[in-house]
Amino acid sequence: MMKTVWLLRSKTDFLPRGSGIVTRRPLVLQLVTAKTEYAEFLHCKGRKFTDFDEVRQEIEVETDRITGVNKGISSIPINLRIYSPHVLSLTLIDLPGITKVPVGDQPPDIEQQIRDMIMQFISRENCLILAVTPANTDLANSDALKLAKEVDPQGLRTIGVITKLDLMDEGTDARDVLENKLLPLRRGYIGVVNRSQKDIDGKKDIKAALLAERKFFLSHPAYRHMADRMGTPYLQKVLNQQLTNHIRDTLPAFRSKLQSQLLSIEHEVEVYKNFRPEDPTRKTKALLQMVQQFSVDFEKRIEGSGDQVDTLELSGGAKINRIFHERFPFELVKMEFNEKELRREISYAIKNIHGIRTGLFTPDMAFEAIVKKQIVKLKGPCLKSVDLVMQELINTVKKCTKKLATYPRLCEETERIVAGYIREREEKTKDQVLLLIDIQVSYINTNHEDFIGFANAQQRSSQVNKSAVGNQVIRKGWLTINNIGIMKGGSKEYWFVLTAESLSWYKDDEEKEKKYMLPLDNLKVRDVEKSFMSSKHIFALFNTEQRNVYKDYRFLELACDSQEEVDSWKASLLRAGVYPDKSSTENDENGQADNFSMDPQLERQVETIRNLVDSYMSIINKCIRDLIPKTIMHLMINNVKEFINAELLAHLYSSEDQNTLMEESAEQAQRRDEMLRMYQALKEALAIIGDISTSTVSTPAPPPVDDSWLQQARRSPPPSPSTQRRPTLNNPPTRPLSGRGPAPAIPSPGPQSGAPPVPFRPGPLPPFPSGGEAHGGPPQVPSRPTRAPPSVPRRPPPAVPGRSA
Repeated sequence: MMKTVWLLRSKTDFLPRGSGIVTRRPLVLQLVTAKTEYAEFLHCKGRKFTDFDEVRQEIEVETDRITGVNKGISSIPINLRIYSPHVLSLTLIDLPGITKVPVGDQPPDIEQQIRDMIMQFISRENCLILAVTPANTDLANSDALKLAKEVDPQGLRTIGVITKLDLMDEGTDARDVLENKLLPLRRGYIGVVNRSQKDIDGKKDIKAALLAERKFFLSHPAYRHMADRMGTPYLQKVLNQQLTNHIRDTLPAFRSKLQSQLLSIEHEVEVYKNFRPEDPTRKTKALLQMVQQFSVDFEKRIEGSGDQVDTLELSGGAKINRIFHERFPFELVKMEFNEKELRREISYAIKNIHGIRTGLFTPDMAFEAIVKKQIVKLKGPCLKSVDLVMQELINTVKKCTKKLATYPRLCEETERIVAGYIREREEKTKDQVLLLIDIQVSYINTNHEDFIGFANAQQRSSQVNKSAVGNQVIRKGWLTINNIGIMKGGSKEYWFVLTAESLSWYKDDEEKEKKYMLPLDNLKVRDVEKSFMSSKHIFALFNTEQRNVYKDYRFLELACDSQEEVDSWKASLLRAGVYPDKSSTENDENGQADNFSMDPQLERQVETIRNLVDSYMSIINKCIRDLIPKTIMHLMINNVKEFINAELLAHLYSSEDQNTLMEESAEQAQRRDEMLRMYQALKEALAIIGDISTSTVSTPAPPPVDDSWLQQARRSPPPSPSTQRRPTLNNPPTRPLSGRGPAPAIPSPGPQSGAPPVPFRPGPLPPFPSGGEAHGGPPQVPSRPTRAPPSVPRRPPPAVPGRSA
């Protein structure tokens, strides 16, 4: 379609020619001004073609390699670059012409496939469109013009090209088309004359073809007045100028895009800029830098930093802080409160200590036995917190080693060494945690200042801790009420506010419209299994006295997006005195619990011991909640940081040879080369854009034209331009052939005209009745009188109804 344009001023002929569909793959051709002339293919890197017959053969072979030899097509482009002193720096794309009927190996939807392929290229805003149409076919049915109009309705990117002017029927011409009068385009039309098959077979070179083309336009009576605006050299000039205009128009947006791309890769390229593969100390420097960077990243993730903030989830130090102050206390309280089981153990302890005697006083040995058993139970939550912290440290190490991916072996060894050290510290930390629990078990300090003692045990109120808290706000956040029926509005998200005395929810976080306030008295938390269809995690609040919690609902089901959020809300509810429910076994061993007789004295002793245990365990819990995080911090986290800073490098040197550790991956080497090449290309592109802005001159775009003919042509296509000028046998043309003056004025029919129009002699009708462009009529120049004598004016047929003359 654009083979003529590609040749331009070049003296070489290298594009395949033939009958039928020849261009079966897009051919992206880059013309580059250079001192020498040669060609390069992207699929043949490093090979320079100086014989352009070989270029033609390579195009044919590469086309057949993908599409086969039986007329198949493919959208995979062939990339060809031509260096020559005879061309302008342009990039052009040759696309297949639209095929209506499939032949050979072409699929049944060949027309749609080619159309999609063409649209893929011409839809780009930075692309100029050459709409090529043969002069001996119907211009109004041109597929090229139709597709160009779809993607370029304003006509700013479309240039019409008329070929095969020398093959029109004798006595006809395309003057009206080339003068942009018949079917106007905003950029107009340019006529070209290519070599015929006979010229090609006769080895007629491009230079001779350009001279013959020039001679054709200068000698043809219909075209010689516009010969300076016709031909391949003029098309080259127009194309170059329009491309310059288009580049200047798109420069601001294009410059911004390039600058944003440059900034996006600048940080990564900064690492590669100082890369010197020939430097013998490169690997040593790189190893030191990588270890130092790993140490800094690890410390920042643990201590917190403004330049590495994870906005998707908690990680590093924030996750560990949550384990210390939410997850660990929650596990302690969850383990502690099993009221029925605890009272049963106290009663058994009292009875067993008394033996066969009936005790008159509450035995303190029962208190110690129960307290020690409760303290030992703390080992589970404490060890679990160590496991959670250990896992988060390993996850942090994995995230920090991602920056070492340049050197896979170094990354693997660093992760192995640090993770191994973390596990060593885990064992020592667990030993220390167990030692702390054993220390608490070894001596029950009943003289502790916070211990209530036997005298105050019966007067202790379970609300002491809660009243000390006051009605402060503990937590705010979004929760979904999950169990509201569809008839009552269905599940909905509300803004919840938890205080020490109540749980309230509002329509939104502005807290202006309160929906409900739920007192926390007698409330407990129960886990709810996540349904198969729901992605949310659910927990429920219920009243221990079997009362409705919310309106006529026994349970209030609340949903969160993640299990971590559920655990966090449970921990907040614990602070407010809402504890998790523990389903106790109703039937103990052979019904012994139900058959156990409790006399009033024993019941008072159980209550006393229960209050004493509660008081002492609150002291132990307070101590453990303080000591365990400190122990983990000292023996694990701080030790790991010191190890990375002081000993990691030595362990790396002793683990493997330095050259093996610092062996770069092939993917990383390729990425570095690509990034450096892209960075350099972006800088060069910005420099070129700066030169274009100051050294090029643009021309204003032509005014818009009436292109309604494109829509009307679908319903009533006009005849081919080849039938526009068919002179009579006897009457010569009435207009001088070489003039460029306006067409003779022809009066328009109207209500004032008295004489009827002169009928036409047999011959083709004009494509459209004449009408004014300003009133929406087709942009048609009235046909020149060729059949009537000059002195007899002829009227055109009546205008189309609804249009002014």
